Amino acid sequence: MSAKTVVEVAALRALMGLPAPVQRVLAGPPLRLDGQKLAVDLQLMLRIQQLTREPAIESLEVELGRQAAVRQTGLTAGRQRVGSVRDLNAGGLLARLYTPSSAHGPVETPGPLLLFLHGGGFFFGDLETHDASCRFIAERAGVRVLAVDYRLGPEHPFPAAHDDALAAYRWVLEHAAALGADPARIAVGGDSAGGNLAAHIAIEAARDGLPLAWQLLVYPATDVSGETESKRMFGKGLFLTQEFMDLAVASYTPDPATRTDPRVAPLRADLPAGLAPAYVVTAGFDPLRDEGEAYAAKLAAAGVEVETRRFPDQIHGFFNIVGAGRTSKAAVAVIADRVRTALHPAG
Repeated sequence: MSAKTVVEVAALRALMGLPAPVQRVLAGPPLRLDGQKLAVDLQLMLRIQQLTREPAIESLEVELGRQAAVRQTGLTAGRQRVGSVRDLNAGGLLARLYTPSSAHGPVETPGPLLLFLHGGGFFFGDLETHDASCRFIAERAGVRVLAVDYRLGPEHPFPAAHDDALAAYRWVLEHAAALGADPARIAVGGDSAGGNLAAHIAIEAARDGLPLAWQLLVYPATDVSGETESKRMFGKGLFLTQEFMDLAVASYTPDPATRTDPRVAPLRADLPAGLAPAYVVTAGFDPLRDEGEAYAAKLAAAGVEVETRRFPDQIHGFFNIVGAGRTSKAAVAVIADRVRTALHPAG
């Protein structure tokens, strides 16, 4: 980390750690939309980004944008404690295994494992952008987390990411013992594009009769070409922009005919019987809010055990903000606690 970045991290953390009344003075009048009020620490963060003229990653050349995404997520990541971290090869895909402190001891027994797919619009994101969140979830939930990289557009358009995600899940099943995983407590999760991939894995697992205990879908993309009120209301100035979404769609699905494929748009899929229980998380100020909640409703209508949790004061991307401010980390803590209860049912 450069000296400049160290200073930026310290400054941002200090500002986002100020008392809420002070933050309100700095952030300006409360932002209220659709009966919701944006968290003051997030409103302040967005104002700082505007004042410092932080470039939108969608405005950069793809490779530079990917580097900027790592840098920007690092500003709010913090130092997250976890028992151990190990990089490995998951059937040709780069992967990182996070083992919580609670899983270390003189006798290790197989425990739950969450296969995690990162977000980034299918063309940004990697193990680094989501490292802090995976550490946080693993340690607080007491579960092993296996984060897996997958091929990205535009170099590797649809269905590359979906094929890689499914291959990673099958690899986990085959190597459960080596990963310290209990095959009966393997779950899949992801945020945004990663939530889409997690939903795809769950659907294919049910179709093939393969074991899957649970699915965690954090503001999942479920209908990339669909029009919703949340896209209209929140597509500007709240981190995830309409310009980013348009670029993501063009990068991963350059052929418009693929944008309604049920793998890309699980909201349009025929759901099989036997789908794993789902926990669907949305953010109030997120363009993807409505399609995530619509997918939760679709799961429920199909008889799937589903729980939906909206964090009304949060924005898209809050899952990565675990090292600065208060409200986003508190929301991710709620998610981690739900992972724990789902995969440690007697704990």
